[in-house]
Amino acid sequence: MHTIEPARLKAGVTPETLSEPAVAGSSSTVIRGKALIFWDRMSLPGTKFAKKLDAIDTDQITPAADCVSESLETLDEKWKTGSFRYLMPDFRARVHRGENFVIAGDRFAIGSSREMSPAGLKGVAEEVGLEMVVIAGNNMGDIFRRNSFNLGLHVVQSHEAVADAQDGDEFSFDPVTRTLRNETQGKDYEPVPLSDKEEEIRRSGGIFTVGRNEFKQSVVTRPAIDWADPADARTMTSTEQIIWAHRVDRNMKPSDLKPGATLRVYADLLPASDGTAPFSIHTFNQITGGNTIQPRQAAIANDHFVFTGVDADDKQTSIGREFARIHGIEKPYYATPGDGIFHFYFPEQGLVMPGQFIPGADSHSRAYGAYGAVGIGVGSTTLGFGWSTGYIYFTLAQQRRVTFRGTLQPWVGGKDIVLELLRRWGAKQSQGMSVELVDADKQLPIAYRNTIANMMAEAEALNGIFAPDDITYEWYRQKGITELPYPPFAPGADAAYSIDEAFELADVRPMIAKPFSPGNAYAADEVARERITFDKAMIGSCTNGSYDDLLQAALVLRAAREQGVKKVERELAIFPGSGGVGRQIEAGDPRLGGESIAEVFRSVGGLIRQSWCGPCFGQGQDALSPGQRAITSFNRNWQNRMGLGGEGYLASPAVVAASALIGYMAPPSELGLKWEPEKYGL
Repeated sequence: MHTIEPARLKAGVTPETLSEPAVAGSSSTVIRGKALIFWDRMSLPGTKFAKKLDAIDTDQITPAADCVSESLETLDEKWKTGSFRYLMPDFRARVHRGENFVIAGDRFAIGSSREMSPAGLKGVAEEVGLEMVVIAGNNMGDIFRRNSFNLGLHVVQSHEAVADAQDGDEFSFDPVTRTLRNETQGKDYEPVPLSDKEEEIRRSGGIFTVGRNEFKQSVVTRPAIDWADPADARTMTSTEQIIWAHRVDRNMKPSDLKPGATLRVYADLLPASDGTAPFSIHTFNQITGGNTIQPRQAAIANDHFVFTGVDADDKQTSIGREFARIHGIEKPYYATPGDGIFHFYFPEQGLVMPGQFIPGADSHSRAYGAYGAVGIGVGSTTLGFGWSTGYIYFTLAQQRRVTFRGTLQPWVGGKDIVLELLRRWGAKQSQGMSVELVDADKQLPIAYRNTIANMMAEAEALNGIFAPDDITYEWYRQKGITELPYPPFAPGADAAYSIDEAFELADVRPMIAKPFSPGNAYAADEVARERITFDKAMIGSCTNGSYDDLLQAALVLRAAREQGVKKVERELAIFPGSGGVGRQIEAGDPRLGGESIAEVFRSVGGLIRQSWCGPCFGQGQDALSPGQRAITSFNRNWQNRMGLGGEGYLASPAVVAASALIGYMAPPSELGLKWEPEKYGL
């Protein structure tokens, strides 16, 4: 059984030989420069209706093709050249001429955990001897914000400063007091304050210094997990109970556990992808010296830059492969290309279990909430810090509860539920909260829960969690896992939620999200009336790549085939969530009359691909070309996400399968299929 282990020293290394704390600090020199503003082009820039651009995601800051590193010595070369490549092609030149105060609207840098974004921005300024300051409005992406503190990139949130800023304004920023001033307009601003620990990390110069200072003590301290007693647990949410149990500092009181508090938290697993591992490895080497301890709780899955045939991508994956060889990281902790997407692979290998705390260097690590764990997305430096110390710094968010009740309607699955939830939440989404997801009637299978928890990334939640229940434990039993590391738990009866909302499942219909937001969702039967055609249909990814997800699509295809539909009208590609799922779908299933899922897909012209993330973020042969359109079961449909100039629509596996047969976007009912729960329900 996978458990938290104490530090393991390399041969010949003793605690006494470990390096002493480092001394460093941030610059105290006031930073000066001009504004570089991202204007919303739909708001009539240059007029009184001008507005700063909201919701710039990290895909726009650092496009996927620029996220690679060919060696540890050249980590950030492509990150710098790719900064805002398509959103602002002259960004680098503008920074170099002194426009080093980057200004954008609300929800800046949402999305992927790619630390390439803040590192690249910082590097663009530094290569000409400047320091950059990023000024954004409300609800900056939480992962980007933490990454920036780790790297020493100055980020401030000030809605007023953003609203006032105009092209050509000169700014100053005092890195000691964090006072921001618009020199042109003569206005001072006090940014949103930081927690004490965030301020400490910032003032120290970043995560490398903090890690070196804490490394030796972390090695000699044995991790301990201590769950709250029943009286204290009664006032805590599921997330709070797990964080409390995993706290490093044992002198804390339950009353200290409140929103905004930053604490050190032991991690049960610290997974990375081949895309995020190189910078994590660099961080680990900088903190530990590289050859003093085994990386703690480390796991790496090769699922992002594989199967592309691109030499630079091969060099990127080789960095993690060599790290695994040096430190003896083997399966299931090291997943080779084709083993699977790590959000599917690690749970099926028994490395993800209820009660765990799992910071993963991928934003969709939130998926672990489906299994009763706290899964959060973090950047590579946070992960490398965790590999060094066994814990990370975690800032507790406000708590929010969504209670699902009522009867699931025909053809409705987890994807429809979460798309409807994102639609209702609108531009504010979850407001960065931790979300307690309650299946009140115990009817949502793990496949549905995975989709919902996974897309808490798109909901901009810190995490989302389904407390473990009979459905959870049965899922583990079916996998032969009967021994779990932690006791059962549930949200406390007296836990407090900033927002407590009911979600009536009977109101949800099959949904389709149009570009360029998962929250831009509409009822699929309404979309069907528009007869929206497309070039490709794709099913799978970490959001909908389980056996049950693919079975749902196969049931639709087989039923339509029985009614005389022979072939898909559009290209259909299937991406199993893991190599294990890929093997499972080749075996016969009684619900398909003895056919296998794969046979059903192939019988109508479907193509079974390798298990990887590529097409979801525009890599490989299935990436969209300019002008192409796809309907997919993926999780994001932001601009250029699935390929430069392409348009992505999001839907459930059942809706994608039906659309592939019809030739335009529509639910299974458009095929004339009548819903039968015992036939189509999971």
